[in-house]
Amino acid sequence: MSEPNPGAPALPVTFRPARTRAVLHTAGAALFLVVSLIGLLLKQLGPGERISFVFTAALLAGVLFLLARPKVVADEDGVTVVNIMSRRRLEWAQILRVNLRPGDPWVFLDLSDGTSMPVLGIQPGIAKARAVADARALRALAEDRSAAGPGPARG
Repeated sequence: MSEPNPGAPALPVTFRPARTRAVLHTAGAALFLVVSLIGLLLKQLGPGERISFVFTAALLAGVLFLLARPKVVADEDGVTVVNIMSRRRLEWAQILRVNLRPGDPWVFLDLSDGTSMPVLGIQPGIAKARAVADARALRALAEDRSAAGPGPARG
């Protein structure tokens, strides 16, 4: 391995869309409280209907909490990508390139098996500067630790 890249953060490091998570968690909690309170305070509703309101509120809040799940955890051995409904562990050598092009909704990893993988843990949504910095940091880590290393064929 060559000299460490000065743009690469110390490991382990976790990347996640903090502002998006805060908004989703706050909205999920508020939604659950408001819909549940409405269901419990409406006097014309029977017990089953009240339970339905609380259950529906829990389902809706659960969806928002699930949307807040994505993250990327990088350590010495590789990267764990946690998306909304999946988790995948990658070795550094499997990551050929880290991409965040203008207009992309999140980072994409080009993998050694010829596929591309979305990484929802780094998304420019409401914190574009943070996402760009995180993508650069992950790219620096991947270039430092990949068996192929940075090269002209990867650009």
